[in-house]
Amino acid sequence: MTMDSEDMLASLLAQAAEEGADVATLRAVVEEAGDLGAGRALARIGLADADAGADLRELRELLQGWRDARSGIWGQAFDKFVRGVMALLLAALAVQLGLGDMLQ
Repeated sequence: MTMDSEDMLASLLAQAAEEGADVATLRAVVEEAGDLGAGRALARIGLADADAGADLRELRELLQGWRDARSGIWGQAFDKFVRGVMALLLAALAVQLGLGDMLQ
């Protein structure tokens, strides 16, 4: 963040002290403090540059791709599991009905 925001915040605080801190001045102080704090927080995590928006979009796309791949893998594994259980049940039913003897 630039020094302009810090200077603006200091100026607004001085004005609030001189004027007895009316509501409009306090709102302006809060707004400037919020902007300054948000800028500092973004700078601390490396998102204060011009490419930050593109970086976040790319991370979201990667995360969505990971989620899609993970759900696809689990879906395939579940499908194979269900098919295996159904095949075992069918084989057990065939044995119970004596269908194995009929094939010989």
